[in-house]
Amino acid sequence: MSSTASGKNGTWRNWGGNVVSRPAREVTPASVEELAAAVRQAAEDGLTVKPVGTGHSFTSIAATDGVLIRPQLLTGIRRIDRDAMTVTVEAGTPLKRLNVALAREALSLTNMGDIMEQTVSGATSTGTHGTGRDSASIAAQIKGLELVTADGSVLTCSEKENPEVFAAARIGLGALGIVTAITFAVEPVFLLTAREEPMPFERVLAEFDALWAENEHFEFYWFPHTGSTNTKRNNRSAGPEKPVGQVAGWFEDEFLSNGVFQVAQWVGRAVPATVPTIARVSSRALSARTYTDIPYKVYTSPRRVRFTEMEYAVPREALTETLRELKAMVDRSDLRVSFPVEVRTAPADDITLSTASGRDSAYVAVHMFKGTPYQAYFTAAERIFTAHEGRPHWGKVHTRDAEYFAGVYPRFGEFTALRDRLDPDRRFQNDYLRRVLGA
Repeated sequence: MSSTASGKNGTWRNWGGNVVSRPAREVTPASVEELAAAVRQAAEDGLTVKPVGTGHSFTSIAATDGVLIRPQLLTGIRRIDRDAMTVTVEAGTPLKRLNVALAREALSLTNMGDIMEQTVSGATSTGTHGTGRDSASIAAQIKGLELVTADGSVLTCSEKENPEVFAAARIGLGALGIVTAITFAVEPVFLLTAREEPMPFERVLAEFDALWAENEHFEFYWFPHTGSTNTKRNNRSAGPEKPVGQVAGWFEDEFLSNGVFQVAQWVGRAVPATVPTIARVSSRALSARTYTDIPYKVYTSPRRVRFTEMEYAVPREALTETLRELKAMVDRSDLRVSFPVEVRTAPADDITLSTASGRDSAYVAVHMFKGTPYQAYFTAAERIFTAHEGRPHWGKVHTRDAEYFAGVYPRFGEFTALRDRLDPDRRFQNDYLRRVLGA
């Protein structure tokens, strides 16, 4: 089975297994013209339309009972422009394939998230990001977009062409049209040195501002039920390349992060009382390591252990307080949290509904192993995040609605007005968009 989540007899499931839908029909267009025709046909049949990538969203953002568009034939690089330093890529291209293809051309994206299974359009439309002091989300690296709008016409946008569409459609939630091609800024491939090392929770928080300021990319994982974290700093390097050795890499990334971690999750799910002990052992099993490689081999890592996730962006200056409250909440509850909490940052950007729109942001992601009840933990965490005017990741579990978003996104009305213009009949509507954008 491929990474594209799906099911039998016309049912569709996401990667996390927590969203199921039954589309009326599926279409796999082989060209932009075929995609536009499918949108026009859906309108004639009175059906809504939703493109779906690899199903890596934990929300029902891609679910539809109308026409499901699968983009796997709309893949590959259209063109590389070395003068402008851009690459134009078909929307269904998995990030993994884009990264490998760019590396072959001695090029790279500036920043990326930590998994690369998603399609470029799915990742950007939901605001997928990594961590960075100066470099922002994948969508913030977009220079141009091509999308099929509700009437079946093809619209292109950039800073110069249809700039108001460009401001919103880079993170369009699938609400403005179906993205068919994306032009990204790229740069000559470079080396990153990663330094991973355990650090006490209190020390990370006390020194957070310095760790953030001194590193191009800083992130850390806190293990609930412990006072331990694992920190990761990625900085540009003159080399030489020193990749993780095959044996060490297999041990750290496959055996510890996927194999043993999977078994620990099974044990924790079966016997929750063991979770704090497992957490203490896990946090101690990690040792410091340093390696140097090309960007995608440093930024991304395999994620084979399935989970459910909630992630909120809070103003960066509110991070330490948010984390202290989260730790206090877990410590006084009877929750058993077996997955580490991931903390990253992003600079402010100018995309209408980006979680970092107009403000320097810190991301706090909470996870639960697939099949473990997550509601109590996520509800308590969400209460803390929203008290700090947090903005949830569009593709991860949350309970917010349009009224809340109108309060935390100053440009929310700008987005909904554009949607009224581009999709007046709500061809791209689904239950999720009805909730987050309003009817």
